Amino acid sequence: MTNSNFKWENKSLEELENHQWGEPTYSSHLVTTTYALRKKKLCEFEVEDLRIMIGQNMSLPHLIPMALDVLEDNILAEGAYYEGDLLKMVLSCEEEYWKENRENYRIMKVLFKQNKQRLKQFDILDKIKEEWFEAFEHFKHIQP
Repeated sequence: MTNSNFKWENKSLEELENHQWGEPTYSSHLVTTTYALRKKKLCEFEVEDLRIMIGQNMSLPHLIPMALDVLEDNILAEGAYYEGDLLKMVLSCEEEYWKENRENYRIMKVLFKQNKQRLKQFDILDKIKEEWFEAFEHFKHIQP
């Protein structure tokens, strides 16, 4: 995924945050993946990379704007699990991010509302659909 709107696209999260984590001290798949993603240039991030990091509430100031760009192009952008898994992670990230980033909160709210009908009609398991709409119900009650 390449987006020329981001001046920092050729940098990694470690570079942007000026904080190197070194090597993982715990060898779970998630830990080793997040450590590796912190070293990856943002211009090389894929939907799954965004889904993983946002799901862990990591580096949200850098990654949510990228995710919103992806969702604007395709509200059902898919990481490794199902169409719309990025949407679910973005809606479910920590409330503090949204409270501190009102413009991105507004953008996400508009994106969801613009795509509400598409999401309702999309052919996917009802449980997944319910998760999107429940996450949005919770999201829209955050007071930025």
